Amino acid sequence: MKPRVSLQDSALRNGNFSLRIAPVRGEDVGLYEAQVKYNTEVHSCHVELGVITVTLSPPSPVIGNELLLMSCNSSHRASLVETCWFHNEHLGPTSRTICSLSRTLSILQPAMSHAGSWRCQLRYADKEIISATFNLQILGFDGPTNPVVYAAAGSAAD
Repeated sequence: MKPRVSLQDSALRNGNFSLRIAPVRGEDVGLYEAQVKYNTEVHSCHVELGVITVTLSPPSPVIGNELLLMSCNSSHRASLVETCWFHNEHLGPTSRTICSLSRTLSILQPAMSHAGSWRCQLRYADKEIISATFNLQILGFDGPTNPVVYAAAGSAAD
């Protein structure tokens, strides 16, 4: 897993034996064990790493007006109850929430208004809730709905 794995040497002296993995990949899923030997004592702990992935088809950046599929998958083993997609949470009138049984969200004609922060939230039968956030980029034009723009002579027009 090198060079994605590191220990903070300065933290070891303070009893922090945390393992850092960056970036996490799907194949990193599993059970991890840490063992610390101090004099004659051996301490250990187990941590299970789960992974959630968000995939786009076609990959980001998305070209406006082409079908967009956003899928959310997790390594969690319980049965999925609900998938919710949150767009631009806490940002006022442009925010939206879409919930369904499917892990995949289809946007038939993505526009510039679909760009921004998206959060996928998976809710499972065992009450576990897992989420991931990503930034969707859309390539396109964000101009006036009316293609005719009037400007006074001598002024600037955008």
